[in-house]
Amino acid sequence: MTAQDSATRPTRIAVPAASTASTASTVPPAPTGTLMAALGVIAFSLTFPSTAWGLEGIGPWSFVTLRGVLSALVAGSCLLVLRVAVPDRRHWAGLAVVGAGVVVGFPLLTTLALQTSTTAHAAVVVGLLPLTTAVFSAVRTGARPSRTFWAAALAGAAAVIGFTVQQSGGALSTADLYLFGALLICAAGYTEGGRLAREMPGWQVIGWALILCLPLNIAGAALALPHESFHLTGHSTAGLLYAALGSQFLGLVVWYRGMAAIGVPKASQLQLAQPLLTLVWSVFLLGEHLPVATPLTAAAVLVCIAVTQRARG
Repeated sequence: MTAQDSATRPTRIAVPAASTASTASTVPPAPTGTLMAALGVIAFSLTFPSTAWGLEGIGPWSFVTLRGVLSALVAGSCLLVLRVAVPDRRHWAGLAVVGAGVVVGFPLLTTLALQTSTTAHAAVVVGLLPLTTAVFSAVRTGARPSRTFWAAALAGAAAVIGFTVQQSGGALSTADLYLFGALLICAAGYTEGGRLAREMPGWQVIGWALILCLPLNIAGAALALPHESFHLTGHSTAGLLYAALGSQFLGLVVWYRGMAAIGVPKASQLQLAQPLLTLVWSVFLLGEHLPVATPLTAAAVLVCIAVTQRARG
């Protein structure tokens, strides 16, 4: 090759590779992603017990709106201190779905349900949530898990639903409308948040969604507080703080980051363990009775989770 050939040879510009590296830098490796998603499930498993504690001294509408305000203040402080740029306009519609699903809709509907429902019965929502989230993901993002994945997901959902319905005596309450509504809207929020977390860090996804809902929560708190009970006991204070910081912010931070790494369908199936964890917490924190069938159901659920994690995505 002559010097002239070398001079005239076109230079390859690796812009796509740089862009890909930039995007991938926000997504952790798969093993780390699985761990993060699992930590999110553990954080979420305490949501119902902490809400039950909060309702001991705080009215439902006040509890939900104050929860949103507190978590938004923490998230907003982080965004401000780190000087995070405002998301692109194309991201705001997705952030609105996240806000409607996991910041407002799910907390409000489940809190209203827990006024008349036990934490065990409310676990029916979480028992259906993994399968519903996987379906939403398939429709929204085009994810196509294998038949083995769907079979294991259905089996796991059936095991959890059968267990929780059996423990509640098979009776349906007026709270079920709230619970099934919460199921659908939360699945949409999880799916959209998992998609956005592949384009921006997971903590920014939930952070901006909380900021987007802050005016609504402030207005709701201003309307609710004068008309509802508000007594800061040890339980109600701990319940409010955990729901705001542990469940609504930190839990969702690791959850969305885990979703970005292993995909929405696989991450969602880890939540099959959440109702059983909730029952364990309810024994220690609320004094509820742990059913004898719990270990058997837990073993069946763990098998289903293992199959979904190994199935072809």
